[in-house]
Amino acid sequence: MRLSVLRCLTLVIAALSLGGSLAHLLEALPRLTVWSPELWREATVFNGQYKLFGVLGGPLDGGSILLAAALAYAVRKERPDFRFALAGTILYLAGLIVWLGVVAPVNAVLATWQPGPIPADFFALRNRWETGHIVIAVLKLAGFTALVLSAVADRTQRTREEARHPDGFRSLRA
Repeated sequence: MRLSVLRCLTLVIAALSLGGSLAHLLEALPRLTVWSPELWREATVFNGQYKLFGVLGGPLDGGSILLAAALAYAVRKERPDFRFALAGTILYLAGLIVWLGVVAPVNAVLATWQPGPIPADFFALRNRWETGHIVIAVLKLAGFTALVLSAVADRTQRTREEARHPDGFRSLRA
């Protein structure tokens, strides 16, 4: 696989993974400050608003980590590219770890909720769920930024080298 194709695929999958997390981030303020507990529970738990986040989000998250790791491996000999790709991999992996440690346990509890009175631990669970998604969005945004820098670092380095040697490799062939 050509490096440019790997870079492009990594960025597309990472961007799609980031998209769902940014949606959570953009929704967080009204969900935490304006929505009633009943509205939050109805929208989040009972009406399947986030069903596709799980169906598509899991494979996108896994794909973004695997592709970022593959990119880091592919550019392991290129210092700035490798460092940024590795940072992107670690940040996306950290996002998954936060999801597994913070959000997934709450999801397991939410799956047991039934219509009726709001559970006594509602606010603690809601705040943990929302905060976990906010942290994940920040980690993925930083990871995506690192992956973009990895993709452009090589071009920046080549541009500097071309400025120092304007005739490029032509002088070596002559």
